Parts: sequence; structure tokens; C-alpha cells
Amino acid sequence: MHRYLTKTSVLVLSSTYEVINICDTKRAIILVLKGVAVAEELSDRYYRSPTFSMPVPSVIRLHRYVKITYKLVSFTRKNIFLRDNFTCYYCNDQLKAKELTLDHVLPKSKGGWNNWDNIVTACIPCNKKKGNRTPEEANMKLRRPPKSPSVPIYLQIIRNIGNTKKQWHKYLFMDA
Repeated sequence: MHRYLTKTSVLVLSSTYEVINICDTKRAIILVLKGVAVAEELSDRYYRSPTFSMPVPSVIRLHRYVKITYKLVSFTRKNIFLRDNFTCYYCNDQLKAKELTLDHVLPKSKGGWNNWDNIVTACIPCNKKKGNRTPEEANMKLRRPPKSPSVPIYLQIIRNIGNTKKQWHKYLFMDA
């Protein structure tokens, strides 16, 4: 049960029904139990403890208004995987997160930085093949130059994840 709680995504809305983020089920249940959020949509699963049972939310809405500032998307491992669609930048294989690594296009030893323009997802074999070299030195080709995603692109990524979650559609403006 605990594995399910951390691997299932819940859409998070502000009090005005604007999409803010995606969190895992465990975090969503905590926010609902603390009274910080209310479940707008429920899944067909239940969270059960020895003294308590509740339906697992698939969409939650925060009680307080959260101002959405259109700034840069946070530079995190999760967001890099989302930007790259869990796909190796070298061989184009789409994999699970545990089968992917982060690769510095220009290695740190050669002056590369940890930023959106220098980090890409790579499968383990491609990352080992590239090693401490540039893609040109390793005779490997990037599928496109990496860049920082804008907020509208990040929201489009969330919409793509929501394609499989029918309960998210009306909040992501995907209903026909």
C-alpha cells in the first residue's frame, strides 16, 4: 500500500481551481487530513489504517489562494525527467526513472555547469559510453539542444501526464 501512495500522482489546484502542481498520494492525503486541502475527485482506491479508512483523492484543491508567479521552472531531477519525457537524449529509448541517469553534456571536469542547458537524461549504457567526454568526442548525437522549459511548456507536460487520468481532464481544459 505504501508503494502505491508514493507512485500515484494527484493533481493539485489552488482555491481558484488553477493547476499548481502534481504531488504523490501520500502528500495529498496528508494535506486533506490536515484540513489544508479538499478532495475534488476521488479514485477507486482506499487508504486504510487500523482505525481509519478514506477514499484516495486524484485531484485536491487547496483552501487558501496560492498566487501563481510565472517564473522559471525549478531545476530538479524530477523536472528534468519530465522535460525529457523520461527518454534518453542519445538513443531515444523511453525508460522508467530508475533506469535513467542525468548526464552533463559538457562534463563538469571541462567547465560544465548544473543547469537546464547542460543536463539531459541518459540511459545507463549511453551515459557509460559517453563517459567524461562531450557528445562530439564520444561520437554521440543529442536529439536536440537542451533548454529550460517555460511555465506554459511545463503545464503542457502536466497535461500529457493527465491524458491517462480522466478525472484530471476538466481541470486541464481537455474536455471536448
